[in-house]
Amino acid sequence: MTETPYATTFKYLMDMKNHVGQELGLTTWSEITQDKINTFAELTGDTQWIHVDEEKSKKHSPYGQTVAHGFMVLSFASKFTHEAYSMDDVTMGVNYGLDKVRFPNATLSGSMMRGRVSLLEFMEFEGGARYKLKVVFECKGVAKPVCVAEFVVQAYTGK
Repeated sequence: MTETPYATTFKYLMDMKNHVGQELGLTTWSEITQDKINTFAELTGDTQWIHVDEEKSKKHSPYGQTVAHGFMVLSFASKFTHEAYSMDDVTMGVNYGLDKVRFPNATLSGSMMRGRVSLLEFMEFEGGARYKLKVVFECKGVAKPVCVAEFVVQAYTGK
């Protein structure tokens, strides 16, 4: 398994089906700053102290500091999948949903996070395909992932 960021480019969407079970890409690191966490808290109304109160988190959190919201971490799935692969003939892609999401570890404020993206399933339909990706969210220096999600995408070629 490589540690160097890379992406896979497919000339045609249908070429993707030959990569089921394979890793498609590894993204660069993204910093999870306290400002990003605070903005997410404000946007969603989830202002629980473990996310936004640095002093209280130092005293009372098992992590000794604030942590990112699980759903904030998950929201990076779009960014990471766009960085991990591309298809030249796709005219539109849509988020079709999620099949399974787990948060096995906390994402500490100040962490550097990246995504490792693999193709789990691929199903053709006229004019496009639906496929399932496994996105593993890793934090630098931490062995256990902070999130593992099965992200379902529907892509259209316009043909």
